[in-house]
Amino acid sequence: MTVSPIHFGTSGWRAVIADEFTFGNVRLAVAAIAEHVRSQNSSPTLIVGYDRRFFSEEFARTAAEVLRSHGVGVLLCDGAAPTPAIAHEILRRKCDGAINLTASHNPAQYHGLKFSGPDGGPALPEVTHDIEARVARLEKKPATGPGLLPDTPASAFPRISPREAYLARLGELVNFAVIREANLQIVFDALHGCGAGYLDRVLEGQGIRAAAIRTGRDVLFDGTGPDVSEPNLVPLRQALRERKGQVGLATDGDADRFGVLDADGAWFSPNHILALLYNYLVETRGWHMPAARSVATTHLLDAVARRHGTTIYETPVGFKYVGELIKQDKIALGGEESAGLSIRGHVPEKDGILAGLLVAEMIAVQRASLGEQLRALFARVGGEYWPLRTNLHLPEEVQARTVERLKEDFTTFLGRRVKYADRTDGLQLNFDDGSWILMRLSGTEPLMRVYTEAATPAAAAQLAEQAQAWIFGTSMSAQTNASVAGMKR
Repeated sequence: MTVSPIHFGTSGWRAVIADEFTFGNVRLAVAAIAEHVRSQNSSPTLIVGYDRRFFSEEFARTAAEVLRSHGVGVLLCDGAAPTPAIAHEILRRKCDGAINLTASHNPAQYHGLKFSGPDGGPALPEVTHDIEARVARLEKKPATGPGLLPDTPASAFPRISPREAYLARLGELVNFAVIREANLQIVFDALHGCGAGYLDRVLEGQGIRAAAIRTGRDVLFDGTGPDVSEPNLVPLRQALRERKGQVGLATDGDADRFGVLDADGAWFSPNHILALLYNYLVETRGWHMPAARSVATTHLLDAVARRHGTTIYETPVGFKYVGELIKQDKIALGGEESAGLSIRGHVPEKDGILAGLLVAEMIAVQRASLGEQLRALFARVGGEYWPLRTNLHLPEEVQARTVERLKEDFTTFLGRRVKYADRTDGLQLNFDDGSWILMRLSGTEPLMRVYTEAATPAAAAQLAEQAQAWIFGTSMSAQTNASVAGMKR
């Protein structure tokens, strides 16, 4: 029995170009989406967007062709567009959703497809399961076409631009006046992705000093990929120092994730940014409301909530779950440790552009570096929180063995007493001293992720090292190919 190559993970379907991400499979996935939306509405209209990856325009035209052949109206974006801008356009036009051809932050050899519903948020599991079931049925039918390059030119479809309406919305959410008055020098790194022409343009339009780098298209993304990780932002650090900027901002390939460098060029943990912004929004917007975080995200958010007399919603990994709480107006801010954020009154989707702008506003108002603000927040909540994420490329047998071992009940782990276990997503073990560890398989990449948090960076790193040794059943091995997405300052 063959396994379908089309599977929707944490954030859409992603695969290697020309391996599983082919024109034939794109046609299959889009045909299944067309069937799904027509089951909800007899005359649906979908936006089709795309990023700056290899063959993005061609994949988008393929999607548009298939949708039209299945009786679905198409609005094709007139250029590469950020995921949050497309989400905003869905809501503004009251469409039935969007198909976005993007692999977000994944390396250059990947492409992907995200499907959003009429609420602007990522499709929930019940929707993607229905689409996958339709794919399975369609796979059994004879092919209706060769699955080659699309024949229809882009001009054959109605074209739209989500830019101006989205930038106008940012003007309602961000206090640009205080940024301008503080005379901040902002340096922006688009990492050759969709944030170019959006974050830099809105700053320019607001009369704010800003410099932008890597705004041109490069389908190889400098050979590193459009991820806002610390190693990828070395060019931003250099530009920040050269221009003597107060903050460096970055967005990933589809601009749904954010990266931040402090004034001294130090990479700043998304976890810490989420906590600082939550505290800032409660104090400046008067939003005395809960926040939402995934199970993999820092408990510093919980400490901030306690300080303000609010609470925290915990979700599985995947912003779609956080987005549901934004739609219901239950939270002031929702975030994930993987640099995803949105706020009350905005789209139920990650927005790296908005996140960066709110960081700039916070710096302008507080008149202090992010490092200074974090130290002050630690003092206010009465403790320090240092999260770390380690990515493990495991041999198949080690991964299978670990998945089985994680089903066990633990009263102690790594010599620590387990206060309570949380199986919201993977297995999280919380210890008496407030430290914790989470082990789970990635929903977007062939990895096992190990998340740890403790009162010092060294303690978090030690916990991660001990967990890796436990996973392999021995001391650390060179075979692990472990990469650490550090949360250090």
